Amino acid sequence: MRSSNNMFDLTTQDITYLPGVGPHRADILDKELNIRSLHDLLYYFPYKYVDRSRIYAIREVNGNMPYIQLKGCILSFETFGEGRQRRLVAHFSDNTGIVDLVWFQGIKYLAGKYKTNQEYIVFGKPAVFNGRINMAHPDIEPPSATSTSPGLRPYYNTTEKMKRTSLNSHAIEKLEHTLLSRIMPLKETLPAYLLNEHHLIGLNEALQNIHFPKDAHWLSKAQLRLKFEELFYLQLDILRYSKERQKKYNGFVFNRIGESFNTFYRQNLPFPLTDAQKRVLREIRKDVGSGKQMNRLLQGDVGSGKTLVALMSMLMAIDNGFQACMMAPTEILANQHLKTIREFLHGMDIRVELLTSSVKGRKREEILAGLLTGDIHILAGTHAIIEDTVNFSRLGLVIIDEQHRFGVAQRAKLWKKNTTPPHVLVMTATPIPRTLAMTVYGDLDVSVIDQLPPGRKPIETIHQFDNRRDALYGFIRKQIQEGRQIYIVYPLIQESEKMDIKNLEDGYTHICEAFPECRVCKVHGKMKPAEKEEEMQRFVRGEAQIMVSTTVIEVGVNVPNASVMVIENAERFGLSQLHQLRGRVGRGAEQSYCILVTGYKLSEETRKRIEIMTRSNDGFEIAEADLKLRGPGDLEGTQQSGIAFHLKIADLAHDGQLLQYARQAAQKLIGLDPDGTHEENRTIWTQLKKLRSGNTNWSDIS
Repeated sequence: MRSSNNMFDLTTQDITYLPGVGPHRADILDKELNIRSLHDLLYYFPYKYVDRSRIYAIREVNGNMPYIQLKGCILSFETFGEGRQRRLVAHFSDNTGIVDLVWFQGIKYLAGKYKTNQEYIVFGKPAVFNGRINMAHPDIEPPSATSTSPGLRPYYNTTEKMKRTSLNSHAIEKLEHTLLSRIMPLKETLPAYLLNEHHLIGLNEALQNIHFPKDAHWLSKAQLRLKFEELFYLQLDILRYSKERQKKYNGFVFNRIGESFNTFYRQNLPFPLTDAQKRVLREIRKDVGSGKQMNRLLQGDVGSGKTLVALMSMLMAIDNGFQACMMAPTEILANQHLKTIREFLHGMDIRVELLTSSVKGRKREEILAGLLTGDIHILAGTHAIIEDTVNFSRLGLVIIDEQHRFGVAQRAKLWKKNTTPPHVLVMTATPIPRTLAMTVYGDLDVSVIDQLPPGRKPIETIHQFDNRRDALYGFIRKQIQEGRQIYIVYPLIQESEKMDIKNLEDGYTHICEAFPECRVCKVHGKMKPAEKEEEMQRFVRGEAQIMVSTTVIEVGVNVPNASVMVIENAERFGLSQLHQLRGRVGRGAEQSYCILVTGYKLSEETRKRIEIMTRSNDGFEIAEADLKLRGPGDLEGTQQSGIAFHLKIADLAHDGQLLQYARQAAQKLIGLDPDGTHEENRTIWTQLKKLRSGNTNWSDIS
């Protein structure tokens, strides 16, 4: 099974036919690790390496050491216990002392496999039991066995099911060794000039040393090469299609700032714009006047004034004879936008309507007709906007709020509302770390509102253990007496929505009993929209002093009088979600508080999260910390992005500088060879095409 020197032949070569695999192991590798082809196995990289270069003397060993290597002979075997408690002990010596090698499984097989008075290399973690050094389930092999890696030994992640069928890390190591010995050399996937320019080793050296490094220096060189390549092709893919889209799609030209914008600016602007808002509006105005379709991401913390910027952008569209729509992920948020926009536009001759699944009958017909005639200037709504029956006279601008809540295919439907696609402004209050933004939204221009409006007081965040409820309830009661309102949020445990609601129902009952003098409302995701809306409105109108809720209030409730956010079981929330929930308060002039309630037993990671939350109100600092603690796959929004986050070796949490470096290299390539015609770059474009084959092209979707 020799390679034809074409790297991507490996993607079609079934793992079953590699010596040492066979149909049974192939089935397990497929089900447990998604390894089906030789390429999948080759790019299944070790998660750690252990130094096998040194052999210790037993007299040097103590129970606090990490994994170590010994060389000596088995003096004798003993078995102890019965049934499940049975264990095999081999007394092992190198003439400087004795250690016990202990096995709890496969006893009969092991006792027959290993012989006394024969020399073996033993590798494992030493511990102390009854005053004697022992090693549980060590690796053991004769010195004559060809070691795949005498220095740094690779360790591969495996599952319990794999281990039960002898497909442990050592077995994967042997398969990798067999594979590499049969397929080398492989065809290079980066041109020589890029390797030289960025001081990268060749592909064959990199793959050999990522699995079986000669030493730490060569491992580092292999990691750098493979990470750079992975990030380079990811960025090249994003940037190339962004460039093609710019060439392909012209945009409507908004060349005038007219009566609607100016009237609003002079008469209705509720407070002076911050410098950040002014900067973003200049960026948007430049985009919509360029003749190219705008695709811009607007990031800003909760309360930074994104909706106002969005409205002023929509007024630019109206002044140029176009309609605008604003799409939100929930009815509550869509209603919130409708109310906010109408309040902002009070007294102006601009028609704003709402379209959600709840709008039916004659009202729906009126709205559909008004969109076709152009009588409706601004439409706020949910995914109902993208239904086939909804058509516009002249849709020029689409605002998508909390983009990550929408599936890619849903968003794509917005493009079909016009032959010329509308300008797109994507808004998010979930701060996105720079490395993630370059990947999830790498083809969008990014604007950031990094200032809060004047007069806003920073929210004070306090950590409270749950055995101090009397003090907590005393504080809540004092705030209510001063006329404030309170949120109390219970966690969402996705595995069991029934448990969520029971959790919330118990909490609701408890709060009603603890605060008999107060009116308490409750909201959760399983309620009917009308029922949920009525409960929300009770709180908004001030008829209820306390709202007990699950995370459905994370987005879309604006109650300036609410000054306290209590988050129960705060250890169950990620940093970004805690920050989003905290943003529900602090919207008025009064000092606001976020109280994180936890039990005493907290993991180290949870303690770090709580410490960051109590220290910082900066959403971007929190997002960066969340990325480092949890990784990109767990952050909200990455799952639906259309970008593959299953990176094989690069880590967006720690390789941000290398990502920037790879992006610059991709930008330089596109600048010098925009049409992909240069002979020296043929390898790159061929490789990119292969990497993209079989993937859906979402590149035309903002």
